[in-house]
Amino acid sequence: MNLPLFIGLRYTRAKRKNHFISFISLISMAGIAIGVMTVIVVISVMNGFDKELKERMLGSVSHATISSFGNEYIYDWQNAVKIAENTDGIISVAPYVSSEAMVQAYRTTGALIQGIDPAYEKHVTDIANKMKYGSMDDLIAGEYNIIVGLDLAATLGVGPGEKITVYIPQFKTTAVGVLPRMKRFTVVGIFEMGAYEYDSKLALIHLTDAQKLEKSNGGIEGIRIKTDDLMQAPRIAFQLSDKLGGFYKVRDWTQENSNFYQATQQERVVMFIILSMIVAVAAFNILSTMVMLVTEKNSDIAILRTLGMSGSQVMNIFMITGVVIGTIGTLLGTVLGLVVSFNVSSIISSIEGYFEVDFMSSDVYYISDITADVHQFDVIAIVVVAFSLSVLATLYPAWRASRIQPAEALRYE
Repeated sequence: MNLPLFIGLRYTRAKRKNHFISFISLISMAGIAIGVMTVIVVISVMNGFDKELKERMLGSVSHATISSFGNEYIYDWQNAVKIAENTDGIISVAPYVSSEAMVQAYRTTGALIQGIDPAYEKHVTDIANKMKYGSMDDLIAGEYNIIVGLDLAATLGVGPGEKITVYIPQFKTTAVGVLPRMKRFTVVGIFEMGAYEYDSKLALIHLTDAQKLEKSNGGIEGIRIKTDDLMQAPRIAFQLSDKLGGFYKVRDWTQENSNFYQATQQERVVMFIILSMIVAVAAFNILSTMVMLVTEKNSDIAILRTLGMSGSQVMNIFMITGVVIGTIGTLLGTVLGLVVSFNVSSIISSIEGYFEVDFMSSDVYYISDITADVHQFDVIAIVVVAFSLSVLATLYPAWRASRIQPAEALRYE
């Protein structure tokens, strides 16, 4: 075995005259492990939060949207649907009409009323698969039925079979004055997307009923699009825009939610940098450990140098010792981080149940569950950063050891 490697490995497990150094070595190793574990868990939870939020957000909207410039009604929408359906990467499309409205039952609140065609809509959004009661097919043209979010139903105090009055901000002149357009609808379904923004505000009616309510004369507000690859939506939207021509504008989900998309990307980078500081602090422990170890091993270094060992070989001995401490801490932290990440949901549920707290209130964070999504690239990046910091922390003490002169080291022995 290579002599510096042999001695370096011996130093990592040998009993020391100064027990404080052994204690600091363990603290250094534990610090690296805790730092790596924390970074992996937090980044994975942020990935999971980001993924869940995108899925739930896009589950009730779309990957891209076709609309007209000036937000005019689209009357020749069947032709636009055909063009979209024949575009590579587009799985399905769905026409819609939407309007802000006041809804009234036992209580009154604001809501977003969307007119949809169930035959199209169920292939674009996930609402049909999130029904707590009823079916999207219960929206039948002319029957004025309505499907509402779970939290919206609770706010209004209504259940299946009960009536809701919808008021839209379009006015008509009557014998008693100017009144908003209104219509009574029957609740035939309740959905739960798991995102408070939609469960508390969204209500669905049939497209034909919405067109009559808004007096759109058969026009629609836009066409929602589902692509075969969420991340390719910008490219597909650009291609579709060229095919449709100048009357239409096509916006993908990254444009519709640009602030959210940019914020989540920036948050991950910032959190990675901040949490890496934990690993950096642990690396300073390695530096202090190695400085003390070099001081303790002065006589050993002098003897080795007297026997002919070069300064670079002495440096390698202490580099190996420091790197081993950092490597063990990094590997231990990686294993712990992955174990916690893969079981974070059950761990959080247990903590919430024991302390009777709710870490993820759905009306604050849009989603109510904490999940982790472990990315291989993130784990590799974290391991590389931790290992690199460990190596950097070892350089100075190892260099200092290589500069020790035998005569100086043995003078006080």
